Amino acid sequence: QKNKVRQALPLFEMIHSVDSLTLAQDINRIAEEEGLFPRVLLEVNVTGEGSKFGFAPDDLHEQMEALLALPRLSIEGLMCIPPLTVESEDSRKFFVEVRELRDSLEKKFRMKLPQLSMGMTQDFPIGIEEGATLVRVGTAIFGERRARKGDL
Repeated sequence: QKNKVRQALPLFEMIHSVDSLTLAQDINRIAEEEGLFPRVLLEVNVTGEGSKFGFAPDDLHEQMEALLALPRLSIEGLMCIPPLTVESEDSRKFFVEVRELRDSLEKKFRMKLPQLSMGMTQDFPIGIEEGATLVRVGTAIFGERRARKGDL
């Protein structure tokens, strides 16, 4: 959320959801103003759905030079959120796609992207099998979220 960048930057070790070049540029500008060097993950839209956030894989290849030119950002890797499925195994193809995208970006741009944030409570074992270095398991720890009034 672009409107929260200034407040979030000093609070977090890493931003896991940089989903556009515009957001990356905003983070870079604010980081320069604040004297920070944030670590970030680039969010990949693995489904191609317009309702999902993130870089389309082809767009990421095209925009990577512009992203790498942002001097304040340390791009550490990629993050994805596959569609919710009944079977956790169904997430595997999306995790494979993101791992292969990471590998191709590393080769093309001669860089290291050591972090892959793939997998949530329902599918994190599959994410780990496919190379995840970070998983998000909040539901397993804290339980299901309660619906807010505006969500009903």
